Amino acid sequence: MLAEEARQKFLAWLAHERRASPLTVEAYGRDTAGFLGFLTGHLGAEPDLAALAGLRAADLRAWLAREAREGKGNATRSRHLSAVRSFFRWAARHHGLSNPQVKLLAAPRAKKPLPKALTVAEAREVTDDIAEMTDTSAAQARDIALFALLYGSGLRIAEALALNVGDVPKGEGALRVTGKGSKQRLVPVLPAVRRALAELLKLHPDHAPGAPLFLGIRGERLNPGVAQRTLRNFRRLHGLPEHATPHALRHSFATHLLAGGADLRSIQDLLGHASLSTTQRYTAVDTAQLMDVWQRTHPRG
Repeated sequence: MLAEEARQKFLAWLAHERRASPLTVEAYGRDTAGFLGFLTGHLGAEPDLAALAGLRAADLRAWLAREAREGKGNATRSRHLSAVRSFFRWAARHHGLSNPQVKLLAAPRAKKPLPKALTVAEAREVTDDIAEMTDTSAAQARDIALFALLYGSGLRIAEALALNVGDVPKGEGALRVTGKGSKQRLVPVLPAVRRALAELLKLHPDHAPGAPLFLGIRGERLNPGVAQRTLRNFRRLHGLPEHATPHALRHSFATHLLAGGADLRSIQDLLGHASLSTTQRYTAVDTAQLMDVWQRTHPRG
């Protein structure tokens, strides 16, 4: 049986027995057709099931390599390989096709997206004006302190909302933060953030050390969804980009420190990253922003 005939039966099986959506069937059809089209040129003839069974790892890598030369990214090539593997699994069950090389071939790793930071002006707009989103003095003080802490100290939203009243440093002390894996780190607190925390404590209804620092409307620990919604409404009102989220303030903290000359190891410690390679992603952000400025401003850009 020719591979193309088997492919058509595979797509019919997807549509009628697996009840896959038309878009899924179309995508699998397109991906498997591209694979068989490559094999026709690579092998010098239209492949049949015996040819598929005899494919070597080198043949499969040649297919992925050609896709890379055509500009297809790792995520796209990984998806194409997944479709081909599904086709081979179907052919194994229905026609006895066996080729372990398809299973053993490593899928291209999708690149992690670069962290999206706000500009300095955008980040300051959030921290300066976020209070306009709430009506009561207590809620305003809470939001000012929360978003100032996210940008000023680079905390994760979960880390900030886990803080208790007793965690606020006295005087000029550092803030002790519990991060992922229950690992603790000390984070310096900027004067502006320190003032915002002091204003929050003045209006806080419970000064017990174990009381949640950031409270919701019913007096319980603030839900992260409330903070995310507040910033979502703020960014739409102020025309900020869609990636203006609480986590983007943490990205902005790291990116702006790097642009200001801070070294990666210090930023790693401040963010609580277990691996320096995670922190190194911010160098790519800084370089990308630098190239964007160069292209927009250079006379020959």
